[in-house]
Amino acid sequence: MSLSHPDVAAVVLAAGMGKRMNSDLAKVLHEMAGKPLLAHVVATLDELGVARKVIVIGHQRERVRAAFADRPELEWAVQAEQRGTGHACMMAEPVIAGFLGTVLVVCGDTPLLTARTLHALLERHAAARAQVTVLSMRLEDPTGYGRIVRSADGEGIERIVEEKDASTEVKGLNEVNSGIYAFDHAALSGILSSLTADNSQGEYYLTDTVALLRARGARAAVWCADDARELLGINTLEQLADAERVWLAMRREAAR
Repeated sequence: MSLSHPDVAAVVLAAGMGKRMNSDLAKVLHEMAGKPLLAHVVATLDELGVARKVIVIGHQRERVRAAFADRPELEWAVQAEQRGTGHACMMAEPVIAGFLGTVLVVCGDTPLLTARTLHALLERHAAARAQVTVLSMRLEDPTGYGRIVRSADGEGIERIVEEKDASTEVKGLNEVNSGIYAFDHAALSGILSSLTADNSQGEYYLTDTVALLRARGARAAVWCADDARELLGINTLEQLADAERVWLAMRREAAR
């Protein structure tokens, strides 16, 4: 598949420590199928053909940069203190300031993510003429994930509700946030300063941008991925082992 998205800058969130990995190694440097998790994500963005790749790093940042010394075109932003996904995008903003186009926010711990799915997200974003489009997935057990509350017409998204804040009705929804977004850059840069850390974690959540943008009259869309396996992040060594098994299964399926 040959793709090209010269109007897209990708921001990769890769600053976390990954405490649940029970390892001294930064989470995104743990290997799956012989490559660091972050290398899989970068390879997917290569295939997608984005104009720029900005990696937000924090924990062991020099070690992460050194692992990609052969990729001088990669750009780096430092999130010295990890205060949430919204805060990570704030740290990336000076690097992409002035960029005219779409900002694709992806996670550095999703090695199964494919360019085909990201392309579909960008196509949906463009077709909806949205200022933000959320990539979602449906899970049999959505426990722990932020739920997607769609707008009345079923096409857009009203808000993302974190599980701890969700009513019984909202907890019954099985469409969840993947943590991957497409933003009109002007809309994103204009809303980041409105984020607050007034929550139990004291963090700036990128999920809050959806409701904030809607309150300003912006369009917020959602696209549900066909294969939820691609969007599962790695938080533990067990999940890492599971991801490698899924990676092998997906390769076998693609070869049929």
